[in-house]
Amino acid sequence: MTIRNNTITVFAAVLAFMILALAMVFPTMDRAALQGGSTPVALVEHAAPAFDAANVNPDVLWLARCIYSETKQPEEQELVAWVVRNRVETGYRGQHAYQDVVLDPFQFSAFNPGSSKRRLYTTLDAASTARGWQRALEIAHGVYHAPGRERPFPVQTRHFYSERSMAGGATPDWAKGKTPVRLTGEGSRIDPRRFRFYASIA
Repeated sequence: MTIRNNTITVFAAVLAFMILALAMVFPTMDRAALQGGSTPVALVEHAAPAFDAANVNPDVLWLARCIYSETKQPEEQELVAWVVRNRVETGYRGQHAYQDVVLDPFQFSAFNPGSSKRRLYTTLDAASTARGWQRALEIAHGVYHAPGRERPFPVQTRHFYSERSMAGGATPDWAKGKTPVRLTGEGSRIDPRRFRFYASIA
């Protein structure tokens, strides 16, 4: 009986040690599952790093420059940021970096060659004090680090236009006959005359 009890004790100790070792080797795994709980093993996503204006990622900076050039409304900036991220992640027009996507000729009007606004927006940095700029940096940081599941529309949504910014409210050729993506949540409150978003445009 004593031998059996000792064997069980040793086995329990070894089992506990193995569970502890696994938890140390795989810190992102669900510990309840490792300990025999009913929760399935799953990876836990790491939280986005806190926004720090003194240490802005260069990609975030270019993303912020782009969304700030398009609109000063935070809810619109977030959707525009996702469009830029979608372009980067799908390699639209062969561009795979945020700076290259933003500066891709004739894609974002403020950065077009010869644009009078190009110098203004390309020189904005983390210390700039333009009204609403710091908020744009925070929004860009949030979208850049957000899990893909938070994407407000399909990853193929890589275009938008504003009726108010078009001469005479004209529809650009690429949008003619196309249906804008349906926005939900916060995006559903966006005035379609200000922004319309489109998926799967070549």
